[in-house]
Amino acid sequence: MSIKLDSKVPEGELSQKWMNYRSKMPLVAPNNKRRIEIIVVGTGLAGASAAATLGELGYKVKCFTFHDSPRRAHSIAAQGGINAAKNYQNDGDSVYRLFYDTIKGGDYRSREANVHRLAEVSTDIIDQCVAQGVPFAREYGGLLANRSFGGVQVSRTFYARGQTGQQLLLGAYQALSRQIASGAVQMYNRHEMHDLVVIDGKARGIIVRNLLTGKLERFAAHCVVLASGGYGNVYYLSTNAMGSNVSASWRAVKRGALMANPCYTQIHPTCIPVSGDYQSKLTLMSESLRNDGRVWVPKEMSDVEAIRNGSLRPEDLPEEKRDYYLERRYPAFGNLVPRDVASRAAKAACDEGKGVNKSGLAVFLDFADAIERYGKSEALKNGIKNPDKATITKLGEGVVEAKYGNLFEMYEKITGENPYKTPMMIYPAVHYTMGGLWVDYNLETNVSGLFALGECNFSDHGANRLGASALMQGLADGYFVIPYTIGTFLSKEIRTPAISTDHPAFASAENETRARLEKLINIKGKQTVEAFHRKLGLIMWEYCGMSRNAEGLKKAKKLLQDLRAEYWSDVLVPGEIDEFNPELDKAFRVADFMELGEMMVEDALNREESCGGHFREEYQTEDGEALRRDDEFTYVAAWEWNDNTDSILHKEPLVFENVELKTRSYK
Repeated sequence: MSIKLDSKVPEGELSQKWMNYRSKMPLVAPNNKRRIEIIVVGTGLAGASAAATLGELGYKVKCFTFHDSPRRAHSIAAQGGINAAKNYQNDGDSVYRLFYDTIKGGDYRSREANVHRLAEVSTDIIDQCVAQGVPFAREYGGLLANRSFGGVQVSRTFYARGQTGQQLLLGAYQALSRQIASGAVQMYNRHEMHDLVVIDGKARGIIVRNLLTGKLERFAAHCVVLASGGYGNVYYLSTNAMGSNVSASWRAVKRGALMANPCYTQIHPTCIPVSGDYQSKLTLMSESLRNDGRVWVPKEMSDVEAIRNGSLRPEDLPEEKRDYYLERRYPAFGNLVPRDVASRAAKAACDEGKGVNKSGLAVFLDFADAIERYGKSEALKNGIKNPDKATITKLGEGVVEAKYGNLFEMYEKITGENPYKTPMMIYPAVHYTMGGLWVDYNLETNVSGLFALGECNFSDHGANRLGASALMQGLADGYFVIPYTIGTFLSKEIRTPAISTDHPAFASAENETRARLEKLINIKGKQTVEAFHRKLGLIMWEYCGMSRNAEGLKKAKKLLQDLRAEYWSDVLVPGEIDEFNPELDKAFRVADFMELGEMMVEDALNREESCGGHFREEYQTEDGEALRRDDEFTYVAAWEWNDNTDSILHKEPLVFENVELKTRSYK
């Protein structure tokens, strides 16, 4: 396949590109929109907002989710907040500063024009969500509150306690429900995409499996929009919902779409540590906690051992015996360094033997100082002079509960420890994937008529995503970008009649899907899908996790190829195809994860530098920080899958005209 990557970035000054482009791009007239059909796969923030907005514009939309309700989409699990350059705190924020923080936070591996557009529309997102009734936290006077997140020195994160994703998704779901009720959007719950249908080089439909009946069904449209999330569950243990998968995106890859920067995986520093060998899910503790929590480990090994064996409570360890290593190593940003930096620092502390739980893989996140600080402030507000310690603690805990209460409650239910009284234990875990389907400025993949939004595209975060930017990107793509840019394709389709599912391409795709499912069912092996997924995750975490090296990646590639061969000869999938069969659903997804894993390893092996979430041990500074090689690797790595040999690399050079490429420093 001959592929030429054209980013389609408009000419002109960076701050004017989007406004000028939007003013001049091709449009579809209202009377023509009514004849055009669009498929949207996924109902998270990107998918729900896109389907609702496209329906509102007059298009005929078919929306698909494998959940029993759009409200189950994984966006609901986001906790800490959503960024916007409103400068409500009057602390020097601006659209440019949000743009620059995002470019820098991504270690200069994202496209300038896409990131600046994201910063521009961020301000509109908040207005949209407030109008929908999203209950953002507010200051005493009624103005929307903000807090800080990692990698920035301003407060621009809007939040609803520790359940921001849930509240934003409910807002998008309301908008979607209105369009469903009006008939503009047809909603298909419990339907999972199994293949993409391409006719004459254009995406024209999908094959889905009805997860309740097992029946394969065909759906056609003038174009297809994927908003199906990320691929973090390739690691098995992650903060993602158990059902989150890569299959919609990967089926597109198998039909010619390119997967960009797949090795860019975000390891979130603030998660509840693994508790046992048979755990299947990790729990995120929001980055917002690092606003008030201080990260530390004991300085002395004797204290580490005492805490591990339970003879010393961490809250009883004197201040002078604690190493607040983020504050020590990164004084300018302290506990609010970006996620990749904080994660590697936690790993380094544990590699030194300072891990504070029995496995040695945990550090403390301590709120004692914040509770005391807030308690004294509240006492003054209430006219209490010379308050005793108990009063200070009670008042301070009340403030912390108001800000983070549901997170503290969740932590206590999972661990049995009261985080108001004793420090939380945290450790990095797989969270978000910056890589995804390659898209141009219009959010269109290299397959004509196939668009990708939110986490399933690669476009905005580079090698590391700053906290509170995932919700921002999902809603930006769905509400404020794709409703415009989809017209660049559909304006040429107004004379195209409705696509028929009787076209031979649909029959071919359906037959291929059935053959694949039958092959899985008929293996009749001895090992469960879950066992294979766990093995896959262990390989990926060990060799392509928080740090990577050439020797380990080469070993991983062979291990993955052997595991894939073993899977297709010894996996056990009970039941039948044409029935409710969750094990078959899982088998389909894990098979795709195995191929994706190989591509991730290839990408990590090819990228001989360290940047953001991709840390190659061979490329680091004297003090252990990431060492980029801008002379050779300032490009997007867009990979084409090849069934018979290694994936094929296509490069999109990244051009920086508005920021200076320099080593990230948070010191």
